[in-house]
Parts: sequence; C-alpha cells; structure tokens
Amino acid sequence: MRGLRIGAAIAGVTAVALTLSACGSKSDGGGSSDTAGGSTAPATSSAPVASDTSSVTTSSSSSAPATAGGALNACMVLDTGGVDDKSFNQSSYAGMIAANKANPKIKISYVPSGSGNDYTPNLKAEVRKGCQTIVAVGGLMTDNVKAVAAANPTKQFAQVDSSSSGKNVYGIEFNTAQGAFLGGYLAAAYSKTGKVATWGGLNIPPVTIYMDGFWEGVQYYNQKNKKNVQVLGWTEKNQKGGTFVNGNNAFGDVNKGKTISQTFIQQGADVIFPVAGGSGLGAGAAAQASNGTASVIWVDTDGCVSAAQYCKYFLTSVEKGLSSAVQTYIEKAASGTFPTGNFVGTLANNGTGLAPFHQFDSKVSSDIKSQLTQVEADIKSGKIKITSPSQPK
Repeated sequence: MRGLRIGAAIAGVTAVALTLSACGSKSDGGGSSDTAGGSTAPATSSAPVASDTSSVTTSSSSSAPATAGGALNACMVLDTGGVDDKSFNQSSYAGMIAANKANPKIKISYVPSGSGNDYTPNLKAEVRKGCQTIVAVGGLMTDNVKAVAAANPTKQFAQVDSSSSGKNVYGIEFNTAQGAFLGGYLAAAYSKTGKVATWGGLNIPPVTIYMDGFWEGVQYYNQKNKKNVQVLGWTEKNQKGGTFVNGNNAFGDVNKGKTISQTFIQQGADVIFPVAGGSGLGAGAAAQASNGTASVIWVDTDGCVSAAQYCKYFLTSVEKGLSSAVQTYIEKAASGTFPTGNFVGTLANNGTGLAPFHQFDSKVSSDIKSQLTQVEADIKSGKIKITSPSQPK
C-alpha cells in the first residue's frame, strides 16, 4: 500500500528530529531564541537525508532569485510546543536540517514561540536578522504571516498548514483527512470493544481535518461491514463540539492529554487518536497505564520514530510529509528561485498516509490490510468522497 510506505520514505528525516532536544528545548530555542533578532550558529546534523522528496511540487516559481551558488539564509518560526514536540514543529525543522545536510551553504536557524503573542515579534525579528526566507509552522500563524509578509515584499515566506496569503508566501498544506480516513477505518476494524476515540489540541482546521477523516473512516467501515463502531470525542456533524485540550499549552500538556485519554478508555474506547502535538504523548501514557488494553494512532510523524518510548502501544500513525515538503522548498529556494503558490500533500503524492504497523504488524490481519489497500485506492480514484470542511481548497 503506497500510503503505508510513506513512513519509510521520511523516517530518515524524522529520525534527524530526535537529535534536536540536544540542540535546544522549549525554553532555549536552539537555533535562535532571541526574539529581538539576534542570530546564533545554525543547527546542523550528520543524520541521513530523506530519500524521497518527489511528493512535493510547486505551482510556480518566483522571479525573485535566491542567493547565487546555492547559499541561503533560511529561518523558521515554530509554533508553541517546542522544537522537540514529537510532532509538527520537530518534523518541520527536520526538513531544514536535511536541506542543510544536503547543502551546507544553506544556513538554518529557528525561534520558538511560547504563545501566540510571540508570532508577530518572532516573524519581525527574523526579517531584521536578514533571513532570506522565513518558514512559519502552524495555521495559527496565518494572519501574522500575511501581515508581516505584506509589509516586507522583498522577503520570502512559507507557511506550513495554511495556503498562500500573498505573492511572497508559499503555502504548504496537507489533506490529512485522506490519511486519517484510513486510520479511522483501521481503528474500527481493529477495535474489540466497538468504541474508539479522538481528541485534539485546539478546534482549528489543521486539527479537525484529522478528526473529520478519522470519523468518516469509522462511518465507512460501519457501512461496508454492517457494524456500529462508535466514535467518542468528535463528530464531523458538529464542528463546534468535540473534546480538546485548549488553553495556551494546548499542544504541550501531556498530563491533560493523559486524563482525556484515560476518560475515553474508561468509557470503553480501545483505540485513541490524539491530534494534539506533544499533548498526544498523554495518550501513550494512558495506553501504557491500561497495560495495553488500549492502543494509539499517532499523527504527523511515525510515532515509533518520534516517540519511540510508546511504540509498543502505537497501532500506526497518520503521517503528513512535513519534513520532505520543507526540505524541498528550502532546496528549491537555494537553487535559484523561490517557489510560489501552494502545495497540497495527498495520498496520491505521498503527502499523507499510514506509517508501518511496527509491533502491531502481526496483529493486523491480512484481510484488514487488504481492505485498507482498497479503501486507499478508492480515495485516490475519487470513488470515496471525503467531506471534511477543513480540507484544503
């Protein structure tokens, strides 16, 4: 199954991210923690580069040239949760590291965001620092990027989890509803209790797109197999409801993530799908506390690589190709022209999909694997229509 193989394609880059906690943390920021604009030496790594970047394409290229000779000063503004969040921050910066490894003339750095109040100051600081391109991680930063980019038309920006908001902003999005649909189908097929659950960090489109896809996948399983597996924590029919961590630490509150997951396990759910960055580690802790009664489907990265301590509880992961998308953007920018327009990762271009089953491989029957292969083919062909309102337009 092509979607299932995405984990192997980006595992090398994800593994790079595991070294980041030695380079920086939520407090020190590693690559550049000075929001006043001071820069530090770029983070580098000798870990292997991902072998597959073909899943990322650009709609056009800007006439604004990048630095000659492949040199580039590339900076990243992280969302909250830190560079070692085991999720979207970590995976995005891993793409920067891979680009630097492939071309040492590419200088890289990052600044962390402690809260949403840091977005605009951090973006402005990177402009003052002389960054030639600034990659903003997370859809919550969309309005901030739009404003700062409009005020600095000679600078180039890329926005992860949002579409382009200007001629000098490259949008990097992923239709993770497709990958999550597979995850929901798998969860329903694997469940022994007939109950599964999903919860998020915040009620925002980059989160609810996963939850929608998961919910739809369960409904499709029920329809095809005449079952009635229930989804706790979310229904696509009520976009304002659902269970979320919320608060300033929505993507880094492990304790609340554990409490939410334990509540769902007590209610009978035996597969948990957290869409909450670092908060999702609480689901791993809850599965561990359940002595394996419950399992977890991770998001963004292959959980058995990024959060290996809980691998024995991870049924699979719904991935999105953050690392390869960022790497390709940076390398194209350094090669001569900055990409413009939008990229949307899908099942068809390996921008999303299921990671390997790892320790659950022998527990997932060949029949379920066969069904997943067919479901994936039907999503790609358009036979299965996903209806999540959070899908990229």
